[in-house]
Amino acid sequence: MLFISALIGVYFAFFAKTKQNTTKEYLMGGKTMGIFPVSMSLIASYISGITILGVPAEMYVYGTQLWIQILPEIFSTLTMSYFFLPVFYELQITSTYEYLKLRFNSRVRLFGSIIFVVKILLYIPIVIYVPALAFSQVTGFNLHLITPITCIICIFYTTLGGMKAVVWTDTIQVLVMYGASLVVMVLGTIKVGGFGTVIERNQQSDRLEFFNFDLDPTVRHTFWTVCIGSFVSWLSYCSVNQAMVQRCLSMPTLKMANKTALILAFGIIAIVSMSCYTGLVIYALFYDCDPITTKQIKKPDQLLPYFVMNIAEWIPGLPGLFLSGVFSAALSTMSTGMNSVAGVIFEDMIKPNLSKNVTEKTASTIMKIIVVIFGTICVGLVFVVEKMGTLTQAAKSMSSITAGPLLGIFILGMFFPWANSTGAFIGGVFGLCLTAWISIGTQAAMAMGSIRNIPKPVSIDGCIENLYMQFNTTSPIIEQLNPPFFLYRVSYLYYVVIGMLFTISTGLFISFLTGFNDIHKMEKSLFSPIIRSCILTKKSDDGSLAMKKVTINSTKHESTTTDNDKVEKIKS
Repeated sequence: MLFISALIGVYFAFFAKTKQNTTKEYLMGGKTMGIFPVSMSLIASYISGITILGVPAEMYVYGTQLWIQILPEIFSTLTMSYFFLPVFYELQITSTYEYLKLRFNSRVRLFGSIIFVVKILLYIPIVIYVPALAFSQVTGFNLHLITPITCIICIFYTTLGGMKAVVWTDTIQVLVMYGASLVVMVLGTIKVGGFGTVIERNQQSDRLEFFNFDLDPTVRHTFWTVCIGSFVSWLSYCSVNQAMVQRCLSMPTLKMANKTALILAFGIIAIVSMSCYTGLVIYALFYDCDPITTKQIKKPDQLLPYFVMNIAEWIPGLPGLFLSGVFSAALSTMSTGMNSVAGVIFEDMIKPNLSKNVTEKTASTIMKIIVVIFGTICVGLVFVVEKMGTLTQAAKSMSSITAGPLLGIFILGMFFPWANSTGAFIGGVFGLCLTAWISIGTQAAMAMGSIRNIPKPVSIDGCIENLYMQFNTTSPIIEQLNPPFFLYRVSYLYYVVIGMLFTISTGLFISFLTGFNDIHKMEKSLFSPIIRSCILTKKSDDGSLAMKKVTINSTKHESTTTDNDKVEKIKS
């Protein structure tokens, strides 16, 4: 799988008709990509080794309530297709944060870009470390040898092949992911004794929980926390995330981009559901001898590799297929992140400071250098991850911290014409600070033991005698501590919602204090279609339309055009 991925990079660098020597080719694939490969790439961008290993562990430890997260995915995809994507597609921008300068100013744009780069920089090392750890556990290979090899291959094909190499390697990798997940799921079900046995054993342990309608926001997972929190999280990840939007913009038409987004929704629903069901199968196999309690494994994230090795006794090659799927998830996420970061750093941080005479080949070379440097930093950070056991949880919190404020800023820009740049910037900063405060406070409370998540029951009654006698002890009495501050107890799924709402409300309030924008002077193409039809087409006092629709000729748009030139095109 690694060898094929590397060959794809070589092909698009040296043998394809287009050699990825322009920013349009390197970041957008020349806008000639097909629906199937881009759809697969979008799915691969979302699925990581953390998903493949973490979701089954979640089902095993806490039950199936989180499975409901697949329901909001369709609605978030439709919201993206009809309200967000048309704006980016009409403006034909390379970086989503480029929009923030067109709508607000360069300060807001830089704020969004920096948050995105930091988020990816923290996330990718974990994405690589998790499958490398699984590989080390299954094979005994040195973790320090696996990680650099994997990263070097990923950097190699991402640097040489650009967007097209990323998309086509993602396509192969996502097929491997689905194949590995399906084989493990089916063989596990057979090993346990059939689908009926899986459901029966999970039902007896009260793991099958889908419709907990408790309105208490402090309950970790309820129907409402999962649906509302997942909808906003999906919206942030799909609608304004550079990695996702960049691939949609590589499609020739908006209609094709919308079809791609719909396939993405069903693809994610499928892989998440497979991972959730696999978690139920794992419990059904270990229902009377919990491997965590008996110290056969150290933590829940190791459940799936342990499960695979358990059922692989009579199927040679199954561990290799499984690990190929896990590494495929990691490589696809890493390559997508590096390609997107290269576009953001170049377009938002370097390009504004370059002279207008920079050639396309020079720009492409700069982005390739960025990929190499960024990938090298990630390799180094993987070894930091190894020393910091709680970084995975901290990184997930970081994702929520940044997602809410960024989504709030884009909503201010596309849906509130009267919001100004001062309001957007201050709102984003305040939203970031609030969610960071809640997240860090929650982690501190959990470290002190004042917040505990209650797992579903497990048993060791069926273990062999020596394990049973060693670990069948009376449960310790848990000291009751004073409950922490209310916001620290709010479900982590609401962090994105809180950050988004606080950013929007603060942004509108600051805009009111500093003076709302005059919507008669705003450019119509910068707003969502629903705002154009409901607000911006209202007639002014003199009977004329408040705004005229502005269209940028996408066929003539060149990625080397400066931001000021784009603003002038819009105004003209």
